[in-house]
Amino acid sequence: MENIALIESFSEFKDDKLIDRVMLMAILEEVFRSTLKKRFGSDDNFDIIINPDKGDLEIWRNRVVVADGEVEDENSEISLTEARRIEPDFEVGEDVSEEVKLIDLGRRSILALRQNLISKIHEHDNTNIYKQFKELEGELYNAEVHHIRHRAIILLDDEGNEIIMPKDKQIPSDFFRKGENVRGIIESVELKGNKPAIIMSRTSPLFLEKLFESEIPEVFDGLITVKKVVRIPGEKAKVAVDSYDDRIDPVGACVGMKGSRIHGIVRELGNENIDVINYTNNLQLYITRALSPAKITSIKIDDENKTAEVMLKPEEVSKAIGRGGHNIRLAGQLTGYEIDVFREGVEEDVELTEFSDEIEDWVIAEFSKIGLDTAKSILEQDVEDLVRRTDLEEETIQDVMRILREEFE
Repeated sequence: MENIALIESFSEFKDDKLIDRVMLMAILEEVFRSTLKKRFGSDDNFDIIINPDKGDLEIWRNRVVVADGEVEDENSEISLTEARRIEPDFEVGEDVSEEVKLIDLGRRSILALRQNLISKIHEHDNTNIYKQFKELEGELYNAEVHHIRHRAIILLDDEGNEIIMPKDKQIPSDFFRKGENVRGIIESVELKGNKPAIIMSRTSPLFLEKLFESEIPEVFDGLITVKKVVRIPGEKAKVAVDSYDDRIDPVGACVGMKGSRIHGIVRELGNENIDVINYTNNLQLYITRALSPAKITSIKIDDENKTAEVMLKPEEVSKAIGRGGHNIRLAGQLTGYEIDVFREGVEEDVELTEFSDEIEDWVIAEFSKIGLDTAKSILEQDVEDLVRRTDLEEETIQDVMRILREEFE
């Protein structure tokens, strides 16, 4: 293999990987010196001249002429007789520069050299990709579905970079097809070995925050600030927003006329229910707003233990707790306070757990999920409505109501 032919094959890497000329020369020299060191024991006495643009390469070996029979290091010394085969007028003590052809290194060395070069260029490429995506952490990103696996989907961006979205980073209602464009945030970038692992997420609260920035001009321009986002992906989210300009209604601007602005975000999140509330430093008012759509009668706050006791009318309790307890859980996360709900005028009521000897624990738990944890709160409900809101059979609900009625009778 001639030097020129090998360099021509190296130019493929420059075109494919878009490595600049200086970097390619540095990588080529590093690889060649490594090969020379293995072949001759040292590369100190070699000059390497590379011109990737023209596609040429020269390797020159520098040795000192010594008298015949006095060569101690064949790599740095050359006998007088051998030197005069190169130039007949060489004398002892003079320096000899001799060009080394790659073919003289042997086929195995050339193959190893090429493999080493591929590895170095990939390493350089991966380092650049890592740096590029590290700067994109927390930002919105689009990529195309390339492969669908059981535990993750593999995406490719326009430059062919591989991005992974694990199952737990997907919204439960997400359904992807090959070739479909997917939007998420770059959640993390790590180097595993020499290869960057780029993780995309659609479940992160930051994804929702970035969607607000993307879809709502006032948020993008900084006129409205997203103070905090909490969410149960695919189910419900609460977003606290604020504006330093009293002329701007932050909630109205985010929701839009008849929900026009937020509809696109809701669709992107698989019809996730999004509550947008006005942020305030008034903790009592903030907790009241966080429990929307429930209307609170009174509230008692314990700052030391970060708890809040909220009093509501019986018909407002299920609204405060929400389906599956989502509303009260998110309100607690948004405000940073553990919220306990109490009903007005139920002094004579009985906790459902008091009936654990007659009602199975899992049945009690089903009622608790929808905010019904006392006898009267269940007796006030319609049986058909309870069948719809819980995973209980009508017969089971009828039995529970019979047990509870007997208590009061």
